[in-house]
Amino acid sequence: MLFVLLDELRWFVVLAETEHVTSAAAELGVAQPTLSRALARLENQVGTPLFDRIGRRLRLNGYGQIMLEHARRGIAEMDAAQVRIDALLDPDSGLVRLAFLHSTANWFVPEVLRQFRALAPAVRFELFQGAAHDIAERLRTGQADVAITSPRPTQVPCTWRVLYVERLCLAVPADHRLAGRARIRLSEVADETFIALGADFGLRQLTDQVWAESGITPEIAFEAMEIPTMEGLVAAGFGVAVVPVPRPGRGAPSVIYIPLSDTRVKREIGMAWVKGHELSPAAARFAEVVSATASDARNA
Repeated sequence: MLFVLLDELRWFVVLAETEHVTSAAAELGVAQPTLSRALARLENQVGTPLFDRIGRRLRLNGYGQIMLEHARRGIAEMDAAQVRIDALLDPDSGLVRLAFLHSTANWFVPEVLRQFRALAPAVRFELFQGAAHDIAERLRTGQADVAITSPRPTQVPCTWRVLYVERLCLAVPADHRLAGRARIRLSEVADETFIALGADFGLRQLTDQVWAESGITPEIAFEAMEIPTMEGLVAAGFGVAVVPVPRPGRGAPSVIYIPLSDTRVKREIGMAWVKGHELSPAAARFAEVVSATASDARNA
């Protein structure tokens, strides 16, 4: 197996270009014996001379031509890798891989990105929008640096910061018999048809808990993948749904949201990253902006 230090590979390229040990040593700023020993080590590892010796000059032979081609390619790849690593280590121009819930995509994540972009416009993002279990998997496999999710991931040990808390409500069509109510108990709608998220979604797990507390075994007409889809189906009259209380002005048209009076279950939206994993400077800076944005939203 060939093992060559990157500096020595660079030395070989200069030797191949100058074809003279003394000239190459002067250009590189190393002692001539040091350069000669490095060449001897390289040729020993390769198993054949890479130069023909003609007096005091060196002439690259066929084996050396092959080595030179790959040496230049290898050096270029290593230099490119260093550039990418340096960029990741720069809080002003690194990369942040962010995974987030569908339900945070309509206001919180765009607001965070807007505020962060004003501070660090050169930072690049890889965005993934999905369900809680998919987000947890991306954290576990290292495909996401930071996640905005709910509930707290259990598939992998995570550092967790609660960002904000959402109360739950019952979404009903505008012409529903209970649309005028100020509050409601779920037991009052035990016979209604429900719209829900799929079983793997974090909100569905909370909904199952609320139903169990109320002694309800619901009839589920549709299982959706996003809250807006649930709300659309409610508006169309296909059933009712347990959803987070929407922020002012962000509810679906033709849907009435009635606070629940018989549950203390709330939905915690938090930020997570793998415990023990040191965030890149750009990701760490982004996490601080996320926390600050959530604090502003709570105090608004």
